[in-house]
Amino acid sequence: MSASIAQSPVYNPPLEPYVSIVHQDADILVLDKPSGLLSVPGRDPALSDSLATRVRAQFPKSQMINRLDKDTSGLVLMSLNRRAHAHIAAQFEARQTEKSYVSIVWGIVEADDGLIDLPLAIDPENKPRHRVDHANGKPAQTRWRVLERGGGTTRLQLFPLTGRTHQLRVHMKAAGHVILGDAFYAEGEALGASARLLLHAEMLRFQHPDGSIMTFTVPCPF
Repeated sequence: MSASIAQSPVYNPPLEPYVSIVHQDADILVLDKPSGLLSVPGRDPALSDSLATRVRAQFPKSQMINRLDKDTSGLVLMSLNRRAHAHIAAQFEARQTEKSYVSIVWGIVEADDGLIDLPLAIDPENKPRHRVDHANGKPAQTRWRVLERGGGTTRLQLFPLTGRTHQLRVHMKAAGHVILGDAFYAEGEALGASARLLLHAEMLRFQHPDGSIMTFTVPCPF
């Protein structure tokens, strides 16, 4: 998913882990981004600290391939050369990669699985929030399945078939089950139920530039 700007005027990114490398070879870096850290730096100098900034201090030629929202944790992929970047970025563009997320949402989801197919667009009066927009939105699809129910919440596995900004967050809100701790889209008890956004990029599968299919997973921290 695309990175958003900081959700608060005060940006205090976590310092531990400073950079968590899941995998490294001559072509790519696979990283586990903590919640609260921007994927790329913002325009404001106060938002200069980011995963990309930290990684480039050690790997100057590294380039971000996919991004996560500041408050989403999990797998981020960076290239170490132009050939690798072009090869993998094309897969994201053509929707040939596979991704799954874990989230905890407000309320009990009754069905065991399903598909959300709702077009999304920027909310011009509430930037950087997005909204369902049937007239002007871009197509967006999310498959989901229930992992666990209890305590008035539901743990879900989410499979974004497209990569729109805030897609999972807006789709779950539209389904009536906002993600806990979502400072953009949750209110009241659902917002206060967690100090962080309970959304984690758990799995990523793609074709490496050497032709092999690679699958990476990182444990969900909540």
